[in-house]
Amino acid sequence: MAIPMLKSAVACADFSRTVQPYISQLNDLPQQVLQSATSLQALKELYLNTNPLISAFAFSLFLAPIFLVVSEINKNYSQVDRVWSLLPTVYNLHYAVYGHARGLPTQRLNSLTIISAIWSARLTFNYWRKGGYTVGSEDYRWEILRKHINPPLFFIFNVIFISLAQSVLLFTITTPTYLLLLTSSIVKPDMTDMVFGQFMLIAVFLAFIADQQQWDFQNAKKSYQSTAKVPPGSQFSARDLDRGFLTKGLWSLSRHPNFLAEQSVWITLYLWSCWTTHTYYNWSAVGAASYLTLFQASTWFTELVTAKKYPDYKTYQQRVGMFVPSLVGRGIGDFNDEGGKKEK
Repeated sequence: MAIPMLKSAVACADFSRTVQPYISQLNDLPQQVLQSATSLQALKELYLNTNPLISAFAFSLFLAPIFLVVSEINKNYSQVDRVWSLLPTVYNLHYAVYGHARGLPTQRLNSLTIISAIWSARLTFNYWRKGGYTVGSEDYRWEILRKHINPPLFFIFNVIFISLAQSVLLFTITTPTYLLLLTSSIVKPDMTDMVFGQFMLIAVFLAFIADQQQWDFQNAKKSYQSTAKVPPGSQFSARDLDRGFLTKGLWSLSRHPNFLAEQSVWITLYLWSCWTTHTYYNWSAVGAASYLTLFQASTWFTELVTAKKYPDYKTYQQRVGMFVPSLVGRGIGDFNDEGGKKEK
């Protein structure tokens, strides 16, 4: 069997029973795909006879050299960024499709796939309107890193992290969905599933609000810098725009409310898998933990650049928490009273 036949929810979270026996499939999969490439029926049989976690992992490995080659040819290292908002939903859809094909109950997986699609729509839209899909667009942080890392070392960094690790990461954050698949015939959906789903949707909604607030601010700042006038009807003052970074709305509570919401989505999925497998923790935590680690590192680097660009940003850092709202100091959101500096 491509998936284990288990009788308890707890067993579904057992790595030695749900993952380890199928790792060997990874070795033969490339050759089997080539042999089946000319027959749709053969490909369907291969799909059903391969453990869905293994096939998803193999796909993430398959994408890595593509990202590497395209990025090196174009000298543009945002290739993974362009599909960041899409791949997790592709993996979640894959588990749902596999469940359907196997005749398993998929109500829980169907709901998750819809939520995941909404998550993708929000992130893809925001990336698009910021110009992420325009030819030559690249995350400014890669350019900064290239200036501080010599070409041979940056190539190694591209191989290991940008192309491979990031691709695998987008697979690992969806591994809890594999556990939801395994428990589908053991644990029936109930109101708790609705609670987890609604919490994920709330996180997506908050991320959208944070994105919109940032978008409005950046557009107002761009207009202000070109005309030296605050745009008519703008919610921002000249002081806000001169400061250079957003400190109102959700951004008065958290320095990165969009990142907080983004991480909450995948933490919730992991907790959903724990609840469904009746465990306090399970091996799929590696996905959420890796995601949190990446956000900690990338946000630290982003703020390092931002603090050098905007003098008041260090004051903002002291008063407002990076992700979680600060409960000590000047008070939540209390930044605009002095605009970061005392006026004389």
